[in-house]
Amino acid sequence: MITFCLALTALIIGYFIYGRFVEKVFGADANRTTPAITNPDGIDYVPLPGWKIFLIQFLNIAGLGPIFGAIMGAKFGTSSFLWIVLGTIFAGAVHDYLSGMISLRHNGESLPETIGRYLGMTAKQVMRGFTVILMILVGAVFVAGPAELLAMLTPDSLDVTFWIIVVFIYYIVATLFPIDQIIGRIYPIFAIALLFMAIGILGVLLISFPQIPEITDGLQNIHPKAESTPLFPMLFISIACGAISGFHATQSPMMARCMTNEKQGRPIFYGAMITEGIVALIWAAAATYFFSPEGQETFGVIGHEDEVNGSAAIIVQKISNGWLGTIGGLLAMLGVIAAPITSGDTAFRSARLIIADFMKISQKTITKRLLICIPMFIVAIAILVYSLKDKDGFEIIWRYFAWSNQTLSVFTLWAITVFLAQKKKLFIITLIPALFMTCVTSTYILFAPEGLQLPYPVALGISITFSAICGIWFIYTQLYKKRN
Repeated sequence: MITFCLALTALIIGYFIYGRFVEKVFGADANRTTPAITNPDGIDYVPLPGWKIFLIQFLNIAGLGPIFGAIMGAKFGTSSFLWIVLGTIFAGAVHDYLSGMISLRHNGESLPETIGRYLGMTAKQVMRGFTVILMILVGAVFVAGPAELLAMLTPDSLDVTFWIIVVFIYYIVATLFPIDQIIGRIYPIFAIALLFMAIGILGVLLISFPQIPEITDGLQNIHPKAESTPLFPMLFISIACGAISGFHATQSPMMARCMTNEKQGRPIFYGAMITEGIVALIWAAAATYFFSPEGQETFGVIGHEDEVNGSAAIIVQKISNGWLGTIGGLLAMLGVIAAPITSGDTAFRSARLIIADFMKISQKTITKRLLICIPMFIVAIAILVYSLKDKDGFEIIWRYFAWSNQTLSVFTLWAITVFLAQKKKLFIITLIPALFMTCVTSTYILFAPEGLQLPYPVALGISITFSAICGIWFIYTQLYKKRN
């Protein structure tokens, strides 16, 4: 628990020290007019209070990642704590802040437009299609978890399929309505519920101070399938939203269109990611204890470990009810349910805005919103039907979402790095994360079962070489070539 406490402290200090440093590098200007002020449209460009935007951004980016991902990442051992802290402070929060602020400077433009602005037209066209597909995957993936949890809390007649239909109907409504009518009103409440859950679990951890591994015990891979699941890159894909996630950069433009001051950027973008990192750290610690022999006995898992340990939803339920009681556990579960649902509907909303941006379709009338949304919903429904027919359907979709999500973060980091280089700012703060995540995602794609399945040493060697080439190419094109 000492390692956990130090990690928690580091995240908080990171916001105040490194977050302020990154803000200074970017050069946030309180006197600069924002898009919400210059061109409000009553649909997407709507001025909102800073505190409300923070809660909405936090809920948008949270989803299942910092909870389910942290639970699965905890199987790797104490190294999960280290990745959450370092990844959040130096990669994820920097990624979220700078992508959001660049969007703000360019009229709240969508992520593919930003990537194309700095990486070229080819990258823009590829990212337009890639990002929309990812958003639809997010919408489909983030139905499964909450539907499973809701089915646990309701009568047997209201099964997972019933709740999937209910959640998806909500997606349709929330995607079409103006941002202040549904998202602006209920998301802050859901965000508070999710924070209540995290604070409750944190309180139990600090009071009970359970025996969990410390960093001094080593960072070895203790995953049950360690031989086929190497720490690098599997840990860094498993814990995505709790450290760095490309999905976050797709959500930031929506909030950029509601901000009234550039100085709101650090708490809204950097701060929301730090908050998510804290939630992930809390659940990683709780899950680490859950997986221990003492934890298995405490939560009544002995005898059916395989069934329970394979389901993050069941682990959330057992930890919430076991530590917070029936009422507290119910509130915690509702917070966990709300997070992915709200991430799913904003994913569809983000996809609508991305398509509207590159097709130049005004979104002031509901008819034009439907023109974009109906094809998206048809594709999402097809994915859901497939996943319901195949018992491993959702797991397969989640795997593809995981690596495509981190791939998007790579493109975003490289675009931000080029932006900083062009503005003659300290680009090293994103160059290092860009190189690291390039190596992570390329290794995963080459090695993973849903990838090319190359031998691990071969995959790692190719990825390191590829990352080095990317670094050399960046230095040549952005520094040497322009100077000569």
